[in-house]
Amino acid sequence: MTIHISGDGLRFHLTNGRISHIMAVAEGKLVNLYTGAAVPDDGTVDYGYLLDDRFRVQSSTIGEDGERYAEQQRLEYPEFGCGDYRHPAIEAVQENGSRISDLRYVGYMVADGKPPLPGLPATFAEIRDGRIVDDSPAAETLAISLRDDLTGLSVRLFYTIFRDEPVIARSADIANRGDAPLTLTRATSLNLDLPDADYEMIEFTGAWARERIPHRQPLHPGIQQIESLRGASGPYFSPNAVIARPDTNEDVGEAFGLAFVYSGNFDLHAEVDTYGATRLQLGINPFGFAWRLEPGETFQTPEALLGYTDRGLNALSQTFHRIVLDHLQRPAWARRERPVLINNWEATYFDFTEEKLLELAALAAKAGIGLFVLDDGWFGARTSNRAGLGDWIANPRRLPEGIAGIARRINGLGMDFGLWFEPEMVNEDSDLYRAHPDWVIATPGRTRSVYRHQYVLNFANPDVVDAIYERMHAILSGANVAYVKWDMNRFITEAFDATRGAERQGELMHRYIIGVYSLYERLFAAFPELIIEGCASGGSRFDYGILAYSPQAWTSDDTDAVERLSIQYGTSYFFPVATMGSHVSITPNHQTGRSESLAMRAAVAMFGTFGYEMDLTALGEDDLAEIGRQVAFFRAQADLLHNGDLYRLRAPYDHRQAAWMCVAADRSRAIVGDYVILGVPNRPKSRLRLRGLDEARRYRVHSTDGAFDAVRSGGELMRVGIDDTDLGPDSAARVYLLDVC
Repeated sequence: MTIHISGDGLRFHLTNGRISHIMAVAEGKLVNLYTGAAVPDDGTVDYGYLLDDRFRVQSSTIGEDGERYAEQQRLEYPEFGCGDYRHPAIEAVQENGSRISDLRYVGYMVADGKPPLPGLPATFAEIRDGRIVDDSPAAETLAISLRDDLTGLSVRLFYTIFRDEPVIARSADIANRGDAPLTLTRATSLNLDLPDADYEMIEFTGAWARERIPHRQPLHPGIQQIESLRGASGPYFSPNAVIARPDTNEDVGEAFGLAFVYSGNFDLHAEVDTYGATRLQLGINPFGFAWRLEPGETFQTPEALLGYTDRGLNALSQTFHRIVLDHLQRPAWARRERPVLINNWEATYFDFTEEKLLELAALAAKAGIGLFVLDDGWFGARTSNRAGLGDWIANPRRLPEGIAGIARRINGLGMDFGLWFEPEMVNEDSDLYRAHPDWVIATPGRTRSVYRHQYVLNFANPDVVDAIYERMHAILSGANVAYVKWDMNRFITEAFDATRGAERQGELMHRYIIGVYSLYERLFAAFPELIIEGCASGGSRFDYGILAYSPQAWTSDDTDAVERLSIQYGTSYFFPVATMGSHVSITPNHQTGRSESLAMRAAVAMFGTFGYEMDLTALGEDDLAEIGRQVAFFRAQADLLHNGDLYRLRAPYDHRQAAWMCVAADRSRAIVGDYVILGVPNRPKSRLRLRGLDEARRYRVHSTDGAFDAVRSGGELMRVGIDDTDLGPDSAARVYLLDVC
């Protein structure tokens, strides 16, 4: 058992030997006693002494004769206005305008496994024989019921602890059991009150082409917040964060990780009060959110994950990587080798013919590349970004036999065929818009903002989702399409749902992303083997919600190898190598103008899903032969790269060096990427110390460029390291392979 209940049913301890989360009912309120490294529970330890009942001036008690002070309690799902002045986890507006709730404990249930969340992506207990098993003992779920008797507001808090991982999944099911409507204006997925604030917050910030760069700063009194109000998780702030002790580094120390299984507006913040306690919250952004609950209706919050480590940040990342690969991704592609692909975008942009595509594909097939992806420009009147979005019918002038014809010809080369869509968008110059201008998200009487000459379709409207599904289904069922690149190039502005009344306008952003998820679900029901790579103007929607459907996501539109070192390094804190869409692209690079060797570009891209985005017809025979060798090498190492444990060795943010490595689970093999970003004249001695090896075993270590070949013990490699002083001028790379001998 991983969930222990006290004899009186008023104390709950979730533990699996690596994490403990202990709660108790005190004066009717559900409070947190402890969260952190696992502590024993033989049924004799009360842990009630962890309740904070100290008096502080101006603190109110819970009830007239209460002994607990609301503002000091570490509440599991706090409300505002009954003595707790910190941000609440929930707020429900009643018909009289009151926002006060008082949620009291009702009861609990425990079940093996992990139930799915209706209409939302979520983790699951395990994959067995290629299918999701919800009632598996690989996880156990506790549901605790709370109720506000005055209004009938009822909440079930779900806690799932995984048998083998220090992770607890959290969500809330909120119901109106009263007689009058309620409007939720806040519905947090995870609230965690910690007794101190001796932590630093690591956020992952950026913008287009420079996504998910770690930013670390100490917690301080007040609120530190990251959020999105764009209708998508976005590239600016990722819906994940690490809360780490100041002395925590990659290899030692204590930290919590927070990850949101959601792709829409989010709020993640740490609130530190002036007594040094910390409240962490993660959920749907309450700004502009208002969800009306008629009597009998319910609202399910998205899932949030809380991970823990006392062994440093590498261990925390590896935990979340296993959660993604074993408990989040669709069974059809979980831990399955991805195809090496070539995408025509940077080779042709909109300027292509079918013969040009086939010429490119033939060279790719000769190099051993297994998937050809036709990007934007194949449909409607789409010869630029000004027209055609929404008209998902092949342009006969470019593809005389349609998608079925070019797919058949690509298949004839021994390759799979993939296709680009941007299903959520429409151009004003399109047949779809001319037929349904009311399907665009726009506020009546307001000037519409525009980006890339496109507008956002209202996926909160089921008719819109139905129409897009029917067009995509027609294409996918009429041709042998193995892969879809799903793009999303602009955010929501002038948010208004023309299909609903004034009292429902606060529901649009959430209903929109539910509509997106429903389209994914319907496509996979019809085409279970289909790969959909998430892409949102690069990495603008790289989150656990999308990864529940897509085995991989395009990490960034910035394909420059040096820039990708920083982007992929930061992404790796929560996302495994197997999820990071990463390609060898053209040089000089189209985003930075920088030129890098083919070897350097491949040495970075192989620590991702791996593929190419360049015009092979412009290359000489030597480069084409080198690409063939790169593809063969990657395929030989793909399982190690995608399923091994990732260790970050050198951070690239000083713009000098970077390094990382993947180690097999049994520690018999490893692959290392070692990079020089800026060369240093008269360079000092440099040693790269490895991680994750068996210190007692001996390894044969050799570099793919032939510069290093030796037999060393794991202990020596981790403590003394590899002398890489000779590596590179600017933009140089070396890949090492390690095998036990």
